Amino acid sequence: MSTFYIPKSVMVIVAHPDDIEFSCAGTVARWVQGGTKVAYVLCTSGEVGIAEAGMTKDKAVEIREKEQLAAAEMVGVKDVTFLREPDGMLQPTLELRKKLVREIRRFKPEIVICGDPTIVWAGDTYINHPDHRAAATVALDATFPAAGQPNLFEELGEEDITAHKPRKVYVTGWDGSDLFVNIENTIDVKIAALRAHKSQMKDWDPEERIKEWAAERGQGKEMAYAEGFRVVTLVSDEDWEKTNGRVIPAES
Repeated sequence: MSTFYIPKSVMVIVAHPDDIEFSCAGTVARWVQGGTKVAYVLCTSGEVGIAEAGMTKDKAVEIREKEQLAAAEMVGVKDVTFLREPDGMLQPTLELRKKLVREIRRFKPEIVICGDPTIVWAGDTYINHPDHRAAATVALDATFPAAGQPNLFEELGEEDITAHKPRKVYVTGWDGSDLFVNIENTIDVKIAALRAHKSQMKDWDPEERIKEWAAERGQGKEMAYAEGFRVVTLVSDEDWEKTNGRVIPAES
């Protein structure tokens, strides 16, 4: 049995509060328990996501950011950044790419987790949110090649923020995963973190559906519950070892 890969640092980049909890919080919780430093970057604060009479955007920002911070705390993540781009109107602009490059260079993650910008059709009852696609596009463009090119956005050097090339990108999604992480011991943390988003869950308890989806991903892999990723390796094991002085074990 191979050793479970525990990176030193991980940055998760998404569009909205609750995106992380739905997609990868079980994996993040497992890494945090292993000592990984994790940062969350949310492009928007989900301010148009509370469809209630009398709700304002300012009030919704306060509610949803508070929920996200509570969810992050349950997983053990304390580094949470809200870029406060306009919810429902997110665009993969050069300005946003620079903001994400700043965050990547600041935190210097070994792994970046983001969504899949190519997913539009997600079953016969859902169209993937345009903000999800925009966030995924700009996250990938910021991760590679931008963050690792010192002469791109070189003015960030004035903030003592230097170029950094992440080792791997983990792409979340419904199909096409080539790596599955066993979250049997952290699925309850994932569910608890999702419940923290009370404005979105309302009267719905996500436990049954989340376990159903995770069981489907684990089927045939000797995993009761799993999360799946498509993994892109930007820096080889050999080059990473030379730069960072440690061997990267294989994933289990």
